[in-house]
Amino acid sequence: MQDIDKLSEELAAAVAAAEDLEALEEVRIRALGRKGQVTSLMKGLGSMTADERKMAGPALNALKDRVGSAIEARREALKDLELEARLAGESLDLSLPVRPQNAGRIHPVSQVTDELTAIFADMGFTVAEGPDVETDFYNFTALNIPPEHPARQMHDTFYLESAPDAEAMCLRTHTSPVQIRHMQAEPPPHRIIVPGRTYRCDSDQTHTPMFHQVEGLVIDRDIHMGHLKGCLEGFARAFFEIDNLRMRFRPSHFPFTEPSAELDIGCSYEGGELRIGEGDDWLEILGCGMVHPHVLEYSGVDPAEWQGFAFGMGIDRIAMLKYGIPDLRAFFDCDLRWLEHYGFAPADQPSLAGGLAR
Repeated sequence: MQDIDKLSEELAAAVAAAEDLEALEEVRIRALGRKGQVTSLMKGLGSMTADERKMAGPALNALKDRVGSAIEARREALKDLELEARLAGESLDLSLPVRPQNAGRIHPVSQVTDELTAIFADMGFTVAEGPDVETDFYNFTALNIPPEHPARQMHDTFYLESAPDAEAMCLRTHTSPVQIRHMQAEPPPHRIIVPGRTYRCDSDQTHTPMFHQVEGLVIDRDIHMGHLKGCLEGFARAFFEIDNLRMRFRPSHFPFTEPSAELDIGCSYEGGELRIGEGDDWLEILGCGMVHPHVLEYSGVDPAEWQGFAFGMGIDRIAMLKYGIPDLRAFFDCDLRWLEHYGFAPADQPSLAGGLAR
């Protein structure tokens, strides 16, 4: 036992004295390797009597555990010291100018999201967020989408595996579930926008399995369609930066709004080129409407006291329209040449005073 205690002290001192990971590894091999000191003692248990093994076995096992724990603790400490040394030696002077060839670019989706946030923040909206994985209740039921609606089918929605007795889970098909969660969590009035990723089983020139949407929600007393119209007209003129932009609201249908409408803006397709704000053609950019009373009830809001409107649009799609990007799939190709062409300088932070895209 005295030999074991002495060896324990020697190994503990060797571990503490290791100045780097390489030296520590040498100590580990010397102690616990195939021919290590502790390993050799463990092998000697077979030649001992039963009484000797009864005494030496637990002591050797305890020694092995102590040495292993000490080595691991010292390894973590050395890693921390190594990281601190790297951080001290690899510091960057952020005040130095960036080399032009190394300047990064802001993706159009990020830029347009910032533009939308700037516009609606000026109208008093705040940004809300929610989970990408949703329950059937928040993604469909609470939004007044009936069980037989095509959007609930597997060819439109990415469903996730769940227990037989558990509620169905899916990747959210729109950002509208955040409206429900926000209304349940906070008392009215509400004025929020919800930018984020959404997912649907679709892929072509204008559709991808993952894309970006932004929802808007206003809940207050005595809200009507005039407020909705004024809000969206202000948004469209600010976003496309055209003061006399022609717009029209067409009747439509969505399960979660009643009445519902789609907003069209004036455009032209002369010479195969789309021009916003010119010509006699129309282009639909978003859906909107007054929040359905059933949606308010699912959210715990009394529809007899509170009313409101909601709207939603595809961020990728309006980015394509504004900046002349022909194919949605290129947004996700990770092509640096594409990003250098359509991307934005990091300093181009959108603001209504300075201009959304400079």
